[in-house]
Amino acid sequence: MIIKHETLQALRTMVRGEFAAQAAILQKLTPLHQTVATVIPSNTRSNTYGWLGNFPQLREWIGPRVMQSMKESGYTLENQKYEATLQVKREDIEDDNLGIYRPLARSLAKEVVDFFDRHIVALMVDGFTGLCYDGQPFFDAEHPIYPTIDGTGTSASVSNIIGDGTGAPWYLLALSGVLKPFIVQQRTNPEFEEITDPRNDSVFLLDTYMYGIRYRGSFGYGFWQQAVVCKEPLTAATYQQARLCMQQFKRDGGDPLGMVPTHLLVDPTNEAAGRTVLEMQYDVGGGSNPNYHTATLVVSPWLPGENLHE
Repeated sequence: MIIKHETLQALRTMVRGEFAAQAAILQKLTPLHQTVATVIPSNTRSNTYGWLGNFPQLREWIGPRVMQSMKESGYTLENQKYEATLQVKREDIEDDNLGIYRPLARSLAKEVVDFFDRHIVALMVDGFTGLCYDGQPFFDAEHPIYPTIDGTGTSASVSNIIGDGTGAPWYLLALSGVLKPFIVQQRTNPEFEEITDPRNDSVFLLDTYMYGIRYRGSFGYGFWQQAVVCKEPLTAATYQQARLCMQQFKRDGGDPLGMVPTHLLVDPTNEAAGRTVLEMQYDVGGGSNPNYHTATLVVSPWLPGENLHE
């Protein structure tokens, strides 16, 4: 059987259509990365985030403007390249067996969403060693805060880690601002590509047509002040401790940042504890729960249920 152009066009339309339809459905579900990360366009091989760590603050304008030299960070994210490829056997096209590729096309769309979520969770899990803009690990007990707004003077150490436990980590996040604690640096959108020309080497040598996703970008850390981590058991007491810790963060110069925790992110093993802390209006004794609806619970299947950094 000679594969006609119309057959290849029908296959192309089906695969692209199924991919687009599934992608639209998944986007309506608000994936994790859209909740916890800021998407920043990239137009070069890498981006340098020299402005991270600068929290500008309005002051009363009396006399001329006060010119302040803000400290800069050298935090750079280099774009990487990623791919996922689906092979369609030529005999399946010849035998009109294209229906088997419909769910595979949908799975490509899901993989795009899962790809971003997995990388953001990997950042969080690796946050005890992965460096952020101030040169310290994102989750660290020695983040430097300086006595002056320009980052000079002797710094004090500030921690965004609660306790010294070794259990499954859970995360309290402040996500109401324009910027979020994690970065998705996007050089290109995920692009759908295909090879269906019989004269192409891959078609001629492998007897397969190829459909795939290509993406260029990177993932990194934003403001550590928007995230607190704890490996102690998730209880009302440890949750309140994490909440107070974040609310007490200050900018260089000593003024409060005004961080307000909005989301509690847990792995499936901590889901029940999270619901007890946040979603039960009354405690076991019948009294009012002061933590009731003080944050939104988010459960991620990508988070590990055990400590990976002992």
